[in-house]
Amino acid sequence: MDSRRRQDDPSDSNAALDFVRFCHRRKRVSWPELYDEMCHVAGRGLYHGWGFGELAEHGIAFGLAEMPRLAGLVAEVVAQDAERRPRLLVAVMAPVPLASGAQEETPEETRRVGAFVGAAR
Repeated sequence: MDSRRRQDDPSDSNAALDFVRFCHRRKRVSWPELYDEMCHVAGRGLYHGWGFGELAEHGIAFGLAEMPRLAGLVAEVVAQDAERRPRLLVAVMAPVPLASGAQEETPEETRRVGAFVGAAR
């Protein structure tokens, strides 16, 4: 089968992105470090038992000519992952008076309650 037609197939693009996601979740690094992890995974068939040949059939090739496309897939997966990460929660401590009927406290004994505020990155 013609490899150019194979790479244009949307299902192959999804398989390629899924492979990159799998590798990125194993080792949270970016390009070019993720390239090493992808080679490791391919060499051991850790993704669906696929080696270099099967990955090439699904649009993942590790040759020098394919580097720009592979780097683009990595950039896309890393960006998607950054968008999906939960926002960092920050605790804000504020003095809160006791409910009515409770013993009176001095200011030093005022209970502190944490309120969580989402922090934008």
